Amino acid sequence: MEQKIVIITAPSGAGKTSITRYLLEKYPRLAFSVSAATRPPRSYERNGVDYYFLSQSEFEQKIVQGEFAEWEMVYEGKFYGTLKSELLRIWESGRVPLLDIEVKGAIHMQHQFPGHTLSIFIEPPSIEELRRRLETRGTETPQTLAARVGKAAYEISFSHHFDRTIVNNQLDEACREAGAIVSAFLES
Repeated sequence: MEQKIVIITAPSGAGKTSITRYLLEKYPRLAFSVSAATRPPRSYERNGVDYYFLSQSEFEQKIVQGEFAEWEMVYEGKFYGTLKSELLRIWESGRVPLLDIEVKGAIHMQHQFPGHTLSIFIEPPSIEELRRRLETRGTETPQTLAARVGKAAYEISFSHHFDRTIVNNQLDEACREAGAIVSAFLES
């Protein structure tokens, strides 16, 4: 069986997690690929479900041992990555991994698995709207908000690296568009 991978990527706050949840509900053939992270869990997050929460030394040891398909230091001292074992777990269950990952990690995954990936970049309608969405979350300090907005502007410049771009003006429409694209890929 061909080992396909679906990648959803976007700047923080563009809606990739909401679109990922929609796709997972609609397409049972997809399975969420749990990323590894060195940041502490948020109050609602569970280890092994939302992320594999690792210490920085555990993460760095896995890098040295070649256990990641891709990894990045996304913010200073905060690492994120996709474990090869996670992809294998999903493929062995007969399903297709759905990755909700950072932009650079998504580019790396495409290079690691050429011809096996579908990559969708979720773009916010504007940087101003993205700032508003992040402020509404209530999880950001003025410093982290400024960092995320700056990083988002930079990440949007990479949208042409992906198979498809969806502008998330209206979440329902963006979900439907992503669903149509993913459905065609799964059937190909």
